[in-house]
Amino acid sequence: MQFEPHRIELERVEPFPGESISHFLGRFERANVWTTYQIGRVTGIKAGVSRWKKLYLSPLFPTKQELEVLAELVEVSADRLAEMLPSESQAMKPPGTIYLCAACYTEMPCHLIQWQFKGVNACDRHRLYLLSKCPKCKKTFSAPADWEEGICFHCGKSFFEMVVHQGRVKNAK
Repeated sequence: MQFEPHRIELERVEPFPGESISHFLGRFERANVWTTYQIGRVTGIKAGVSRWKKLYLSPLFPTKQELEVLAELVEVSADRLAEMLPSESQAMKPPGTIYLCAACYTEMPCHLIQWQFKGVNACDRHRLYLLSKCPKCKKTFSAPADWEEGICFHCGKSFFEMVVHQGRVKNAK
């Protein structure tokens, strides 16, 4: 291990239920005024942190050892960090396209990892289709790590205002 956790004072960030690793890392960085580079360098994970922030988890899925080292830095258990990832067998939507349930985000400002699962096209809770791009500027969403203010990174439209653009799922169970 390259760092001595007892010598680094960092603000602890409590994970949200179902939160993606990308969103969590972004909140951790902002709370501690750290960069992806710093986290990668201090933990020895290097570019892995950058890939995880973009939800690029294949072909280099985070190892148990990497999660344990990161866990020591962020003061969240490795098991809890693993919950922020899909299982290795869980199929994911293609990288580069981020999905959002604006109704969920309005209630709890958090990107949920389940929105990135292949086959998940709608929110079970709100029975609304997920958004894959901003309804105003039509650009894809930035990585959840960048979702500081709950707005489109490109045009500034708030996620709250996007709820009306989510189509209702018909005949949902």
